[in-house]
Amino acid sequence: MPDDALFAAVMDPANRADPYPLYARLRERPVSRQRDGSYVVSTHAAIRSLIFDPRLSSEDLPPFKRPATGNPIRDWIINPIRSRIATAHRPLIFRDPPDHDTLRAAVMREFTIARVQGLRSRVVREVDALLDKCRERDRLCLVEDLSYPLPVSVICELLGVPVTDEPRFQSWATQLATALEPDARGDVESRRHTVAAFDAISDYMRNLIREKRSRPADDMLSGLAAPGPGGAKQMSDFDLISTAILLLVAGHETTVNLITNAMLTLLRHPQELERLRADPERAPRVIEEVLRYEPPVHFRTRKALGAITHAGETIPKGASVILLFAAANRDPARFGAPDRFDPDRPDVEHFGFGGGLHFCVGAPLARLEAEIALVALSGRLIAPRLVRDPPPYRSGASLRGPEQLAIGIDGIAPAQES
Repeated sequence: MPDDALFAAVMDPANRADPYPLYARLRERPVSRQRDGSYVVSTHAAIRSLIFDPRLSSEDLPPFKRPATGNPIRDWIINPIRSRIATAHRPLIFRDPPDHDTLRAAVMREFTIARVQGLRSRVVREVDALLDKCRERDRLCLVEDLSYPLPVSVICELLGVPVTDEPRFQSWATQLATALEPDARGDVESRRHTVAAFDAISDYMRNLIREKRSRPADDMLSGLAAPGPGGAKQMSDFDLISTAILLLVAGHETTVNLITNAMLTLLRHPQELERLRADPERAPRVIEEVLRYEPPVHFRTRKALGAITHAGETIPKGASVILLFAAANRDPARFGAPDRFDPDRPDVEHFGFGGGLHFCVGAPLARLEAEIALVALSGRLIAPRLVRDPPPYRSGASLRGPEQLAIGIDGIAPAQES
């Protein structure tokens, strides 16, 4: 396979179960031009060097463009205005400083470590309740039975979104997650569905924010909707809506993959599963190694604002740049035996939550949920084993994780009294 076709192969669903041989090929050139004109950055040193470069912009989403309706007033006046507003107020992961910094600061004032740690007992109860529902069965699907419902219920409680509304936004969130997939951005039909999902969830959030302002509660959305220091708005209403959407979507999409990838990895390494069962205090080390070895997000895209030369390759102004985090996480120039899963690895400087200005704001919550879930799964599942390996994967190459993970069991032990 030619070097300039490697990333196209990464995007091919046929390689979703094991893209790592392709990543190894890509690492042979730290920055490689692909035949579509994009540039893939794949080594640990190259990403570490470029991730803070202000010439790499996160504002790489195509402008919003709503489909024609046949109504001249809507097509020529209303929808163009709405599209310009949506483009100008896109979620903060697609924004550069200073806008990004202002929005992120407001989120971090609410997304505190204390608020996250305050959810610990709630997460423990939820995990045990979800496993209790499976106690009479000899098989469970980890995604359907735990990995998906857990982060959904937690992020809903954190934001103040009624969990009973979850069926309404599940399909919206799934569609909006395609914004991270380069091939979906260029597909007219996919973009049409994405715009429709964004409009629908925006209307939902607009109404919910109105309720929070009239009846505020102790949740993040109420806090973000309230006046900030000095009594001024923390962000515009359009930015508040896009931020709420981002937190809701990102708050469960990536955590689903983290929990599922972690359990899949442990089932493939039964000695590590047994060590975690015997010593639950190993959970943080296990999670950090999973974030390196099988991360939930494999890459993010950027746009070059100016010419950038690195490792003998010049990225021209306007080019699309792919930061291939998952390849860097297995770079043998940075990690010894990088393809070995080793929770006792002494130095795990991974890109499992991205890096730079856009390091994942929800990382503490994702770690908390994954650690509690893994401790419960390792301690309560009796003789767990994979039913199918590799399991079927979700279509996305960026947000990579199994669509289903069937686990055969001989039973589920009762929850330990806390």
